[in-house]
Amino acid sequence: MYRFLLPLLVLISGCASVPHTVQRPAQADAPFAFNGRVAVKQGEQRDNAGVRWVHSAAQDEILLLAPLGQTVARIRRDDGEVTLESSGKHYAAQDMETLMQEVLGWQLPLSGLRHWVTALPAPEGEFSIERDANGQVSLLRQQGWEIAYSRYAAATADALPLKLKLSRDGMEVLLLIDEWEAQ
Repeated sequence: MYRFLLPLLVLISGCASVPHTVQRPAQADAPFAFNGRVAVKQGEQRDNAGVRWVHSAAQDEILLLAPLGQTVARIRRDDGEVTLESSGKHYAAQDMETLMQEVLGWQLPLSGLRHWVTALPAPEGEFSIERDANGQVSLLRQQGWEIAYSRYAAATADALPLKLKLSRDGMEVLLLIDEWEAQ
């Protein structure tokens, strides 16, 4: 079933509306919200979902959505607690990555991704950055991940990314952001 959803995801990405321009925050871990889609490939396993992510330094709420918009999973982080709700069941763990792996069978590198989605390195750990002619990040390497940025909301250096691909140890994550919301 999933092999039919990925081509649909690619087709839909070409039809996505152009989001209004929201500039990248100047400081790390600034609040953000976006709507988009995520496709995960790990070995033979392929999954995809719509995604709605609302982030602040104190908390995150990530909704993973089925093609018609139904919530498949809700991931929340606040006050040091991480929970995941899926199929009427409630799960808890110490970190989002472990929880996703245990419940969904795959994980997003959410602790770093909350920085990487805005084309900024996470504050912890070494990193390397390559920039394009516009001064935008084209490649970021950190925590064993390679994050390639291939589309931005505008041609300015402070524009937010719309398409990024994360790769590590045979896992690929494609994140397409349809709309950034000002926070």
